[in-house]
Amino acid sequence: MDLQLHGKTAFVSGSTQGIGFAIAQSLLKEGANVIINGRSESKLAEAVQRLQESAASGASVSGVAADFSKADEVNALLAKLPDIDILVNNAGIFEPKAFTDISDEEWFRFFEVNVLSGVRLARHFFPKMIAKDWGRIIFISSESGVNIPEEMIHYGTTKTAQLAVSRGLAELTKGTNVTVNTVMPGPTKSEGVADFVKQLGEANNMSAEQAEKDFFKNARPTSLLQRFASVEEIANLVTYVASPLSSGTNGSALKVDGGVAKFII
Repeated sequence: MDLQLHGKTAFVSGSTQGIGFAIAQSLLKEGANVIINGRSESKLAEAVQRLQESAASGASVSGVAADFSKADEVNALLAKLPDIDILVNNAGIFEPKAFTDISDEEWFRFFEVNVLSGVRLARHFFPKMIAKDWGRIIFISSESGVNIPEEMIHYGTTKTAQLAVSRGLAELTKGTNVTVNTVMPGPTKSEGVADFVKQLGEANNMSAEQAEKDFFKNARPTSLLQRFASVEEIANLVTYVASPLSSGTNGSALKVDGGVAKFII
């Protein structure tokens, strides 16, 4: 299927590894020009080099560094970016922590990175998309936005906020060819999660495979997939939503969580 992305320009925040990298790679394979982002210049350059191998004929990839916990760096990033057709708000942080141990500073840090990163980018690009009557804004939230994890209440709260921002922004697109949607991954085997599972196994004298099975049996028993999704499985949905073919999908929260969240929307 041709997703008609040739000639489109996309920016994917937080994309030197994990889900963001897989999204950038998938968009490039479909012919889009992609700008990626990371905090480290060296890691950014390495990711750009790896992604160049995936680019379809005529597609290009470049990178711009910025730390989304710092407003001045975000402003500098926006000054460097060209007009784009597709904005994927993927930058985010997570950390298991007991509720009573989460300080005010950490609450603010999570909100700054996970919520305001997308707000600042959307505020900049949304009017431009409306003016040219085409655009895609996609927030990468999580099933944790509706199933708030007791071990990461601050993280889950920011993912709920993303759902609200996305739906509210979609309301402003009536009668246009601009869409705003949220994609909600479930447990996904990114680099950080893979390391977490390995450590979990070592702590409990299990192999990584055994630790994964135990995680889904006890921590995520509602999963129908009963395994971690791959980053490519998340990227597949995001790439479709970013394409002209998804024109009938707007204001939606799209689950790609392996069935963890037990609700119908």
